[in-house]
Amino acid sequence: MLAYYIHDLSPFLIQFSEGLGLRWYGLAYVLAFASAYGICLHLARRGYSDIPARDIGDFITGTALFGVILGGRLGYMLFYDWENFLGNPLVFFKFWDGGMSSHGGILGIVVFTWVYSRRKKISWLNIGDNTVVAAPVGLFLGRCANFINGELYGRATLVPWAVQFPKELYDAAPDTTREVLVEASQIDPAFTNIPAVVENAGASPELHTLLGKVLTPRHPSQIYEAFLEGAVLFAILWILRTCFRLPDGILTGVFFIAYALLRIAGEFFREPDAPLTLMLTRGQFLSVFLILIGVAFLIASRIRPTWAPKFRA
Repeated sequence: MLAYYIHDLSPFLIQFSEGLGLRWYGLAYVLAFASAYGICLHLARRGYSDIPARDIGDFITGTALFGVILGGRLGYMLFYDWENFLGNPLVFFKFWDGGMSSHGGILGIVVFTWVYSRRKKISWLNIGDNTVVAAPVGLFLGRCANFINGELYGRATLVPWAVQFPKELYDAAPDTTREVLVEASQIDPAFTNIPAVVENAGASPELHTLLGKVLTPRHPSQIYEAFLEGAVLFAILWILRTCFRLPDGILTGVFFIAYALLRIAGEFFREPDAPLTLMLTRGQFLSVFLILIGVAFLIASRIRPTWAPKFRA
């Protein structure tokens, strides 16, 4: 019988006290915004962007705050936690409890860039084409942070690289949870609740052995999605941006379609975190609409084609 890796990574890069510290998830956001700034600045300096290089910092800051963070949080509330949000709208501001939607973040960026283009009187399609090149880096870092946190784990599998995630216990059947807590409390009286068991998965060899017997081996789907939505998508968009002369809007359309297809593929390995819709996971269902949006961008780019400064005659 294979001995699978039991996830025991700490969500904290640096921990000051219980529940307080610098988290990997927060670092992922900082690195994502810094990378987006570097990529967009590089493209602006080489003539691909209607936004002057001197304004890239302000643009990325606005995109981060109003697009990614507010859009991602609102998307999570609407798509995954509507009942809780409806009963207590102030839960929206509890960012420290987690809960961000990549679909919501993408749509938030769409809205912000549209408003920005109207205010600055520059091409919305051009802004989108450069923004989407940077977006996969953030998606990659976010999925890596999901893996470190042991959340959004995959479906059950017996592949040799499967991982056992202690956070599975939060969703386990009551009988299973009760049995684990009984045995865990015999190892250490402090292990009387699921959070204590999850947090100490790597600290106690005896607890580690117990969890290895009861946890389900699962696909590390966060890593799959980091590769697909991050590395693969970035490579596609970077090559299209820097190696081909394309009218404004093509890259944005390609991003929406390619992201949706890659997300749909990745979701086949991910444990559904919401009820199915028409036999599709919530992520797959929402991705269908992104494909339609992508097609609309492709059509718009052909109706009245415009070009990045680099390609203008």
